[in-house]
Amino acid sequence: MSRFGWVAVAGLTALLGAAAPGPSPPPPQPPPQLDQAEVQRAVDRLDGVVEAAMKRTGTPGVAVAVVHDGKVLHLEGYGVRKAGEKAAVDADTVFQLASVSKPIASTVVAGAVGVEGWTEPVAPNLPDFRLKDPWVTSHVTVADLFSHRSGLPDHAGDLLEDLGYDREYILSHLRYEPLAPFRAGYAYTNFGLTAAAQAVADEKGVPWEKLAADTLYEPAGMNATSSRFEDYEQAANRAWGHVKTADGTWKAQYVRDPDAQSPAGGVSSTARDMTKWLSLQLADGKLDGKQIIDAEALERTHWPESVANPPAAPAGRTGFYGLGWNVSYDDEGRLRLSHTGAFALGAHTNVTMLPGEQLGIVVLTNSAPAGVADAVALDFFDIAQDGEISRDWIPLVDALYQQQEDAGRSKTDYARPPEDAAPAKDADTYTGAYENDYYGRAEVVAGKDGALTLRLGPEPQSYRLTHYDGDTFSFLTRGENAVGRTGVTFDPDEKSFTVEYLDAEGLGTFESTAQ
Repeated sequence: MSRFGWVAVAGLTALLGAAAPGPSPPPPQPPPQLDQAEVQRAVDRLDGVVEAAMKRTGTPGVAVAVVHDGKVLHLEGYGVRKAGEKAAVDADTVFQLASVSKPIASTVVAGAVGVEGWTEPVAPNLPDFRLKDPWVTSHVTVADLFSHRSGLPDHAGDLLEDLGYDREYILSHLRYEPLAPFRAGYAYTNFGLTAAAQAVADEKGVPWEKLAADTLYEPAGMNATSSRFEDYEQAANRAWGHVKTADGTWKAQYVRDPDAQSPAGGVSSTARDMTKWLSLQLADGKLDGKQIIDAEALERTHWPESVANPPAAPAGRTGFYGLGWNVSYDDEGRLRLSHTGAFALGAHTNVTMLPGEQLGIVVLTNSAPAGVADAVALDFFDIAQDGEISRDWIPLVDALYQQQEDAGRSKTDYARPPEDAAPAKDADTYTGAYENDYYGRAEVVAGKDGALTLRLGPEPQSYRLTHYDGDTFSFLTRGENAVGRTGVTFDPDEKSFTVEYLDAEGLGTFESTAQ
């Protein structure tokens, strides 16, 4: 998942409710408050809700499924798999789930390790995994990493993935990230969760992707579900990812390979398969009379673990995160479990459940976040509860995504150099090979025209540098976590340079290997 991941816990958890703090079981639930007629009322309006949201945002394709009391009440596809083509989305169209992969991963871990396995340290099963503090390394558990309370900074490792590094490299380099106090705060980390899942798989002696298939997908009959990008890529009935162009239209992108963070964001599935997982979740791990996941172990994933969103004065709600789930209470006192998934490169998904009502919905879309997946789920529960939609959710949700996107952008407008900009030095002042403990090797080369190009990553990605002022240049970032133009400032005396957007945690300085 991308920089949008915080929305799945901070913004939307605040909208959906709050839960009691600490790793303790939720209080007893009130009796069900929705009857079959009220649920059916919401189901009957779903077609109109989805179609209106698609028309409003231009989202090319959507699939929606609803499960209630062990029955599938709604299973429908809308729109097209790829903009400009006629192939329709249906219940068996494969979508990338993005961070809805996290509650699926927690289901797999619950099935693999039971109740006690959540408290096991990660390090013994993942020898190359270390954090900056040796004590934290030896004590951080599977539960700590699944609930984002390890002390790693927000989205640690994501930029390494953008540069093309694989899971092994990223997990082995988290040791360079600065740490906040252990178990004292919350920061959403795809690769922290991935480290925990990988440790469980390594302890079992199988790849994570096989553990997921053996523990959940195959026993539950989720035959179109996979934790491998290759399987999504080869699916004949596949929803392509779309991004919005400058003129407001949606363009098929199809470049997001999330294998490096597979447990956190790499699952692909269909609406039909997701009904099986929803049914299993709502039935304490049982499906078609067979116990797929131990009930007690599955319930453990639903407990609140860390404070994801402290309350804002004067009357804000506190939001909590469990083990791969947003855990909250709604206004009626009911436990609500949810998660959003979002790829800036073309996926937006939502799963929301009221276990006490035996009711759940999943919404899959094939566009970058535009508010649709979350708004459809919120509309559905509004209609079930009150017979009407409480507010216009799309702009509210979309604003949360836009706020996070804008937060990552530079405060400097590199497209507008100052009028008194100092000239750059000769190109050979900047060219050469550089090294960074975290981001690896880099190279600055000059073309025949003297223009500089920065090469980053294991299979070097090339970024043309544009002069800004003196020894400062800029380039246009790419990838899931792109932030527009970012600065590159050289220090000729120290024979180094710093990349602005790679330096949020002080890790973005590269030093010349010629020193």
